[in-house]
Amino acid sequence: MGKTVFLFPGQGAQKAGMGRDFYENSESARSIYDMASQELGLDMCALCFEQNDLLDHTEYTQAALTATCLAMARVILEQGIVPDAAAGLSLGEYSAIVTAGGLDERSAVSLCRSRGIFMEQAVPQGTGGMAAVLGLEAHAVEECVEGLEGVTVANYNCPGQTVITGYLDGLKTAGERLKERGARRVIPLNVSGPFHSPLLKRAREQLADVLRSVNFSPLRLPYVTNVTARYVTDVSETRELLAKQVASPVLWQQSMELLIGDGADTFVEIGPGRTLSGFLKKINRDVRVFTVESWEDAVSLKGKL
Repeated sequence: MGKTVFLFPGQGAQKAGMGRDFYENSESARSIYDMASQELGLDMCALCFEQNDLLDHTEYTQAALTATCLAMARVILEQGIVPDAAAGLSLGEYSAIVTAGGLDERSAVSLCRSRGIFMEQAVPQGTGGMAAVLGLEAHAVEECVEGLEGVTVANYNCPGQTVITGYLDGLKTAGERLKERGARRVIPLNVSGPFHSPLLKRAREQLADVLRSVNFSPLRLPYVTNVTARYVTDVSETRELLAKQVASPVLWQQSMELLIGDGADTFVEIGPGRTLSGFLKKINRDVRVFTVESWEDAVSLKGKL
């Protein structure tokens, strides 16, 4: 019998209106948003449900997206749908750890608010960024950025899609090299800094300090970490891994290949958008993939699995 995995998207998936129908239809989902508002001193409903300029600012995005994913996951779990494992891309890993039982929702939202602030402030605005490289295999991308100061690979998303990160001047040079090597496109991403780069050392250190005071619980099921693309079954590893994660590459393709190789054949992407589902189709077209971004998706999921 195959295994089911819950997946959670990272920053960039956010959009105005996300989770509104969950808030309106579920007392449990509503309690997540209300808790987040109280914990952070923010109007989480206005931030998530209404058109505004703050939702795309990293210091607000991360807590808002996490609250939304947790509210959606709560509704699914209450239907008796329990995964065999969980994983999340970058920010989404926090929701995966909550699903696995290692972290409570309040702590996750608070941590993601701190994480967003630290990442936003780690590098001066306008000096760093990220770019998606399409149509070139990862080893070729690695060779093109080798030797470019401050430029590294940030994400291994799926075959033919890799993300690079670093200082803007270096990214420009890298883009020229990549196109000469045969990249179909090199697309600058709308982010405020060079995330998942060694340049975020300060953010990693600040987050590590905060994580020392967080209480983690024994895991009820494993999650796969971005840092090593390996299962985490002992929550004592989680603090160090989450601190490393902000300044390390996201091994997403490798994580999915691990899960599929271990018998996972059904994946449920929980949160706005279908980015992770798209990656999975390029990694392995034989697995079943479902997305939950609306109330209708959530209440009809059990009948599809």
